[in-house]
Amino acid sequence: MPFRSDDLVDDIMRNAPHTIRVFLAFRMACVGCPIATFHTVDDACGEHGIDRDEFLAALGDCVPA
Repeated sequence: MPFRSDDLVDDIMRNAPHTIRVFLAFRMACVGCPIATFHTVDDACGEHGIDRDEFLAALGDCVPA
């Protein structure tokens, strides 16, 4: 499943719980945050000062085989 910058953070974590470790590895406080239901990946990366493309690549790399 390819992840996109306009995907909602909460949707990603709910539909692909294995991605939670990526959010934690990037020290993003999205896990359990009520704003995650409104924030896109692009929003969250901007808030946390994280390179969006690097983060999306990490999300894609964590997909189980």
